[in-house]
Amino acid sequence: MDIDLASTDKLLTTTRSVRQRLDLARPVEPEIIQRAIEIAVQAPSGSNRQGWHFMVITDPAKRAQIGAYYRQSFEIYAQSAHSAQGAVRHSAAYLSEHMGEVPVLIIACVNGRPDTPAPLAQASLYGSILPAAWSLMLALRARGLGSSWTTLHLRYEMEIAELLGIPDNVTQAALLPIAYYSGDDFQPAKRADPKTFTYWDSWDSTRS
Repeated sequence: MDIDLASTDKLLTTTRSVRQRLDLARPVEPEIIQRAIEIAVQAPSGSNRQGWHFMVITDPAKRAQIGAYYRQSFEIYAQSAHSAQGAVRHSAAYLSEHMGEVPVLIIACVNGRPDTPAPLAQASLYGSILPAAWSLMLALRARGLGSSWTTLHLRYEMEIAELLGIPDNVTQAALLPIAYYSGDDFQPAKRADPKTFTYWDSWDSTRS
């Protein structure tokens, strides 16, 4: 199998959370969204059940309402001890103010509810949608569109479900704001050396 490793590595290392550099004025073609979703559902799912759903929101009124819920949730989050700091906080605040203006919002959903607290049940449920949602973000990035993995809307999950007609037995996993990104290309982010948190055969056993 012939895979261009340079292009693949660039895609995987430069898919950033895009918050301030989303082009709020440029329309996003439905065909690109549909193609990216077609790619996304090649991802694995638990027992190959493929219980994923992608709620694509382009209606201005519904986007505005979701944006209002998101902004309310962010205001609560921003006052907590666990809120982001520095540049991330600034960009997150910007997104909260403009979420309802983003041309396309996608809510990644999966059949079932996380009502069983057992780790196996939780991991199986979210593990059946998160790979597809991340593949969607990668496919969009390859086509010049930015996105950001957000979950603050879940404070108002039931209200948003009612707004969009999402059934009670379906879980919303992530809200992805989608738009063309402005500015220059992205670069790999600064990260800690993976050797410091990668263990071999027993905890804290690292390789030099």
